[in-house]
Amino acid sequence: MSHTESAFVPLNIAIMTISDTRTEDTDTSGRYLATAATDAGHFVVAKHIVPDDIYQIRALASAHIASQNIQAVLMTGGTGFAGRDSTPEAMAPLFDKQVEGFGELFRQVSVDDIGSSTIQSRALAGLANGTIIFCMPGSSGACKTAWQHIIAEQLDARHRPCNFVANLKKPAQ
Repeated sequence: MSHTESAFVPLNIAIMTISDTRTEDTDTSGRYLATAATDAGHFVVAKHIVPDDIYQIRALASAHIASQNIQAVLMTGGTGFAGRDSTPEAMAPLFDKQVEGFGELFRQVSVDDIGSSTIQSRALAGLANGTIIFCMPGSSGACKTAWQHIIAEQLDARHRPCNFVANLKKPAQ
């Protein structure tokens, strides 16, 4: 099967750190994702720290989904089982299509780092209004695992046999 060579397409990315305790100074996960995305050639057009509250998460995520200028949202935090962890509950109803394989693959590649504790990860991803959303745990290590093993390739139009870039909305001119 032959594939035509594609050029790299830089995407506009928003980053959301879901936390009741993180600040810009202590947000190592959001900072890692911003650096990794920028180093890959993408544009980080928004970065926020949002309290672990279903409705605040949904409100900001919905604004990003509705924006013509944001093609991807990377969310870190709120995917565990602690009392206020509510990212999956906030985000799943917003998805037009859920990317079932993301959580499965994330847990698979995480097992080498954290063993059976990976079973407590409720990482998920979905597509909404031409925006891809990846929700991953709040640790820097988890974000690094997700970026390096899954997300970087899926946000690169050159990755074969498939990636998400062709499914994303085109930014406003």
